[in-house]
Amino acid sequence: MPSASTGASAVDASAPSVPDPADSRLAPGGPGYRRMSLALFLAGVATFALLYSTQALLPLISTDLGVTASRASWTVSAATGGLALFVIPMSALSERYGRRTLMTASLAVAVAVGLLVPFAPSIGALVALRAVQGAALAGLPASATAYLAEEVRPKALITAIGLFVAGNSVGGMSGRIITGWVAQEWGWRIAVATIGVIAVACAVAFRSLLPAPRHFTPGSQRPRALVRTVRDHLANPLLRRLYAIGALFMTVFGGVYTVIGYRLTEAPFSLPQGVIGSVFLVYLVGTVSASTAGRLVDRVGRRGSLYLAGGTTTAGLLLSLADSLPLVLLGLVLITAGFFAGHAVASSSVSHTAKEGRAQASALYQSAYYVGSSAGSTLGAVAFHAGGWAGTVVLGLLAVLGVVTITLVGTHAARTRAAREPVLAH
Repeated sequence: MPSASTGASAVDASAPSVPDPADSRLAPGGPGYRRMSLALFLAGVATFALLYSTQALLPLISTDLGVTASRASWTVSAATGGLALFVIPMSALSERYGRRTLMTASLAVAVAVGLLVPFAPSIGALVALRAVQGAALAGLPASATAYLAEEVRPKALITAIGLFVAGNSVGGMSGRIITGWVAQEWGWRIAVATIGVIAVACAVAFRSLLPAPRHFTPGSQRPRALVRTVRDHLANPLLRRLYAIGALFMTVFGGVYTVIGYRLTEAPFSLPQGVIGSVFLVYLVGTVSASTAGRLVDRVGRRGSLYLAGGTTTAGLLLSLADSLPLVLLGLVLITAGFFAGHAVASSSVSHTAKEGRAQASALYQSAYYVGSSAGSTLGAVAFHAGGWAGTVVLGLLAVLGVVTITLVGTHAARTRAAREPVLAH
């Protein structure tokens, strides 16, 4: 990292409103920061819109291609699984060629594949294209968080990452709403094509807006160095806990939103596809909870924020069991708010914890996160097939229990370490 980073915290703590000429990293209020925020927001929109473009359409895909909910869910699981598999190799490329270069290339390939997806002749071809699309998108998340960690002042990091995550939520919401209404009139293929066109616009705007990196230093691309960096991160107990928390939160989210369309098409709701797509307006709650995660951490701390996110998600899961549409919608609001808050806190904590090899640290988080998404999509559909919506809720509750347990372990470790420090000082 550049030497300018050394004095950043002191400067931000003492006079956050006065720019320090020795620290050229981006700070809130500056034009570069606004351009960067908008660019990465749009990248987040494109990433989630493309990655989950088939999720709200699964009932239509099942009918059109004559497959079960479990098989149709692989159009989501293949994309998130491809991302999880390739995110670490892509992070190594970003160390060599730069964050902005890799993000641009990743979006370009993902958008090109997205324009081919509507022409898939079978479920096998559709799943294969989605896997390639997910692998292409793998260059985005880890590179984005590493870019922010290098180019943004430390005190603004959680807020900046929260805005990127907020873009994820807007992409997920708008993609599902648009596909729902378009599919109701013209079918799922035209709906997916529409998302591809929107992603093209986001990709072009992203590339033109994102400031050139000023604090990136090319790193080694040698496999041995990559393995050593990954091993060092996995040896860090705090990072391991954060990776597990991200995976478990995403297991809940992936399971709920993969299956919710099937539940709402059935009695007692029997909603049309367009209305089901509009249900995803609750993603706006995720936009707010992610972008305000920094203020939440300031009030209750990182672990306190994770407890609050887990409790909110649990309340939402229990409410969603009701056969009342308003209560189900309120449950989805709470699940979404809890998930995005927990994700923003956990992902920003990874960037805060890793002092070297930040792209690999973020990549490991993203890999675990999307493994959780893939597992949640598949297991959520299996649980729904076996036990209805209650089965999916049980899966989600078990995942949240895992989050709380891991956070408790972290709290105990922090207290033990704090108790030992005075002894060591003497």
